[in-house]
Amino acid sequence: MKRWNLSYYLKEGVSNFFSHRLMSVAAITVITACLLITSSFSLMAYNLSIEVAKLENQSEIMVWVEDSYDQTQARELEGEILALDNVDEAQFIPKEVSLEDYKDQLGEDAYILEGLEDDNPLRDGYRVTMRDISLHQQTVEGLENITGIAETTSKKEFSDSLIKVRSVVNAICYTLIAMLGAVSIFIISNTVKLAMFARREEISIMRMMGATSHFIRSPFVVEGLLLGEISALIAFGLEWLVYDYIAEGLVGATGLMDMAEFSGLSLPLLGILLIAGLILGSGGSVATIRKFLKV
Repeated sequence: MKRWNLSYYLKEGVSNFFSHRLMSVAAITVITACLLITSSFSLMAYNLSIEVAKLENQSEIMVWVEDSYDQTQARELEGEILALDNVDEAQFIPKEVSLEDYKDQLGEDAYILEGLEDDNPLRDGYRVTMRDISLHQQTVEGLENITGIAETTSKKEFSDSLIKVRSVVNAICYTLIAMLGAVSIFIISNTVKLAMFARREEISIMRMMGATSHFIRSPFVVEGLLLGEISALIAFGLEWLVYDYIAEGLVGATGLMDMAEFSGLSLPLLGILLIAGLILGSGGSVATIRKFLKV
């Protein structure tokens, strides 16, 4: 029997792809949606991980003094704060300065704070810098044990909340990868099965003539790979279009300050999607072909 080369497999695979246009388009639509949803959640998880890492490396703790302490008494606490082992610096922040900072943050809405200068509801405080961020909890406990300290706040608390959000997003990602991956393989499997069923008589003749299983199944594997790779490319293009909207939504929902630029993520994302398309395409087609050829 004549040895058939790769060009034959590609030609037949493309022919199968276009023979059932409607099924192929439907399959690509579903697989693209699956890849797009999964990649969007994965990018969200990636950005959350970056922000958590940045926050965990920040070493500031805000310390707020009891309301009953006047400014002189509040300043006297500096020595006790600096006496803690892990405290590097302690910057005193009068409540008047805190009020001005709030006004700056509010911008045009700062008028709502007018008239509070004489009856300032804010507290005096300290911005404490740690030497070793790994000792954050011990430092907080030491600060809160100082008489006159009302409470402490730090970005570590925000970091912890982001970690929880990241855990939820990661769990959703893993679930989506499993569920949507199974859906994609099922769709590809059925599309290839339809192509094989349409050519069942031709396949029977080829088997009677001594064609190997490899020779018979290769065009259908190519068809499955086409479905997976085309879906991956479309998903990448759509992700490029919607990423800015996802970024804006994530910033609004979590209070993140920065999001990774898509230009820096595009090549790794494209590679991952192409590999995913390869796995889905080959997995969906091979499973069906083996079952069909055994019948």
